[in-house]
Amino acid sequence: MTRDTKVVRLAVIPGDGIGPEVVAATVPTLRAALEADGHRLDVTSLDWGGERFLRQGAAMPADAADLVKQTDAVLFGAVGRPDVPEHELIWGLIIGLRQQLDLAVNLRPVRAFPGVPTKVRDTDGVDLVIVRENTEGEYVGAGGVAHAGSGHDLGIEVAVHSRRAIERAAHHAFALAGRRSGRLCLVTKSNAMRYGYPLWDRVVREAGEQYPQVELETVLVDAMAARMIQAPRSLDVLLTSNLFGDILSDLAAVLAGGMGMAPSANVLPGADVPGIYEPVHGSAPDIAGKGLANPVACMLSGAMLLDDLGHTGAARRVRDAVADALRDTKHHTADLGGNATTADVASAVLHAMEGQE
Repeated sequence: MTRDTKVVRLAVIPGDGIGPEVVAATVPTLRAALEADGHRLDVTSLDWGGERFLRQGAAMPADAADLVKQTDAVLFGAVGRPDVPEHELIWGLIIGLRQQLDLAVNLRPVRAFPGVPTKVRDTDGVDLVIVRENTEGEYVGAGGVAHAGSGHDLGIEVAVHSRRAIERAAHHAFALAGRRSGRLCLVTKSNAMRYGYPLWDRVVREAGEQYPQVELETVLVDAMAARMIQAPRSLDVLLTSNLFGDILSDLAAVLAGGMGMAPSANVLPGADVPGIYEPVHGSAPDIAGKGLANPVACMLSGAMLLDDLGHTGAARRVRDAVADALRDTKHHTADLGGNATTADVASAVLHAMEGQE
């Protein structure tokens, strides 16, 4: 069957907490951006998450990956609620989908927008991308608990690093760096870890031989944490393991104004598999339903989605409209020191898009 390239088939998983609010603010933005180019957005909403877990004992159906494969991309809100064990929803939904779809790479761009305050001085011009291996490391799910309930419980968490997974992330990172500044930082802990991270060092160096135009630098994760705050403009593309990428991207979000400004994409480069695009922030149940959530991270995740589907003009339209709206402090939500509501920001971004030529 021939696919209608004028239609973007979008699966939407609003999820829990503030997820439905930021997704509701984002979808009209994506629709308007596509319609400006004569394209259409076809949305399928999926009720996967905490409420489904409480009703049926599973956050998503067993055939979730097959259902998602019938669409072009997934926009995901957030997962987590106080009355459900966190691991049930994380592993039962977002990590489960990442692994079932084999989404090898998690991309987390960090950009400082003019007019947006940050807790770090002098962030003007910060523009970096963290390329995070997305299927292995400490998040592979290997391990268990021994002597449970004995008073001498033993938790075993096994980190797995394979050449195949490292190579996939490395090639994507090198290619991305080649399109940007030509600089790539590999972040490991190979001075203390004897097996996994030395393997990262070897495999990435080997992959780098195919990209002579890219300068490779290896930095230990603790040194990178300090450098990210002290000299963020010295960074462009960072390649990390699953765990280090998760931690460093949360730290890096501070450079852009906080978690409400942090988008991400889960993708399988070079394959016809729908990506999952999600804000980095969590479900924030303490502010859910109050209209206080910052929808920008979700909107910027949507722009990444449009880019990956080849709708670069629509993606640029979204980013430009977000930037225009954020220049005015009256469009800043509470996390940015303002008083705007989620709906206020959504309206401001749509208004800015209408004013684009």
